[in-house]
Amino acid sequence: MSSDHILVVLTNLPSRDAALTLARALVEQRLAACVNVMPECTSVYRWKGAIESAAETPVLIKTPASRYAALEQAVRRLHPYELPEIVALPVDAGLPDYLAWVTAEGAPS
Repeated sequence: MSSDHILVVLTNLPSRDAALTLARALVEQRLAACVNVMPECTSVYRWKGAIESAAETPVLIKTPASRYAALEQAVRRLHPYELPEIVALPVDAGLPDYLAWVTAEGAPS
């Protein structure tokens, strides 16, 4: 595997259409090799002092760590929420060929 480790970045969007729009933009810009758009879920959270709940569409974004800063900026720019969830988790192990593919596909062209 390359010296560039892989991250899985999590975020939630208010609709499947918004999630697909974000996913396509990130892959087109080579900020992510792959984005999984998951089925709708219900999120319960505290926001500005009140307990809220909302239907959301989770996405899982696979990217090289070297692309994280640019990916975060793109998600913030394209995301409709005032404060989007953006959480990056390191991948400690995985199929070497898959991890190499993520690295290659996330490299700037």
